[in-house]
Amino acid sequence: MFASILFFIFSFLILASALLVITSKNPVNSVIFLIFSFFNAAGIFLIAGAEFLALIMLIVYVGAVAVLFLFVVMMLDLNFEELNKKTNFVKTGIITAGILIAEMIVLFVYYPEEQSFIINKNNELNSLTNTEIIGSKIYTEHFYHFQIAGLILLVAMIGAIVLTLRHRDNVRRQDISSQVSRDQEKNVELKDITFEESE
Repeated sequence: MFASILFFIFSFLILASALLVITSKNPVNSVIFLIFSFFNAAGIFLIAGAEFLALIMLIVYVGAVAVLFLFVVMMLDLNFEELNKKTNFVKTGIITAGILIAEMIVLFVYYPEEQSFIINKNNELNSLTNTEIIGSKIYTEHFYHFQIAGLILLVAMIGAIVLTLRHRDNVRRQDISSQVSRDQEKNVELKDITFEESE
């Protein structure tokens, strides 16, 4: 009963904060409400017994993604009044929300619950926590999928570096191949120094 009350409280806070994210005129406030919604989502995961997903929500989304959004918005120094006059995301928001609602309906209706390994129903795994079950599944049955996901992230990181790389002239750079190929005969010259006696 207490878990159900907490679930409805967290759900109401998520919906309210998500509504404030898209209706707030200040992008900084939108990011703060987004962080608040992530905290409430982590609380729902804890109620459902998925402590690993709750920690990932806090560490990755709150600790990295949302804070990065906040820093970017604050450092861009945008004119929020002019931006609000020129932009209108109502149609895009409605279309995106409709797609997400349709996906959730499909998941709830057609996804078989027995395929989920987060819900521990197997008697031989009752002594394991959800984190241990997820780790064993990722590194055994889904090992190749996990490695492919890592390669995709690596390609995305390299692509971001390539797209933002700018070649600047009149900048001294290292030529590593010429430095490594240097030898003693070409770069060291021995000379005999003679000293003249002063009278």
